[in-house]
Amino acid sequence: MSETYLMATAGGLLIGLSSVLLLLGNGRIAGISNILWGAVSVHRPLAWRWLFLAGLLAGGALAHTVFAVPLPEASRLGTPMALLGGLVVGLGTRLGNGCTSGHGVCGLGLLSLRSLLATLCFMASGVITVYVLRHILGIGL
Repeated sequence: MSETYLMATAGGLLIGLSSVLLLLGNGRIAGISNILWGAVSVHRPLAWRWLFLAGLLAGGALAHTVFAVPLPEASRLGTPMALLGGLVVGLGTRLGNGCTSGHGVCGLGLLSLRSLLATLCFMASGVITVYVLRHILGIGL
């Protein structure tokens, strides 16, 4: 097994472990969009939300520093498209009552039919978006 697959497997296991620990220890689903929203909203933010978000950043920094995991290549789409994409994803997570981590990792792990349908919609939307950008609009990602 190559190093890439080992790192991906280790990352997946750590995501799963952190999701299970959050559910067992705090009774919360590890949906990143809702954790972020709860941390920055006017409602009473709890310290665990900020610690969870800091752990996400620290985990990536640790993997980059200790295991020489390369940083992803910068997108060629530019800042306006990144902002537009972030806005569309943010609206989608609010409309779908959760994000890929909440539905795709936690919801599927809990055998939720609603999360299965949401995850299928996320994946289909991603495939369609890439197809339209690359093959219809001719924009390289």
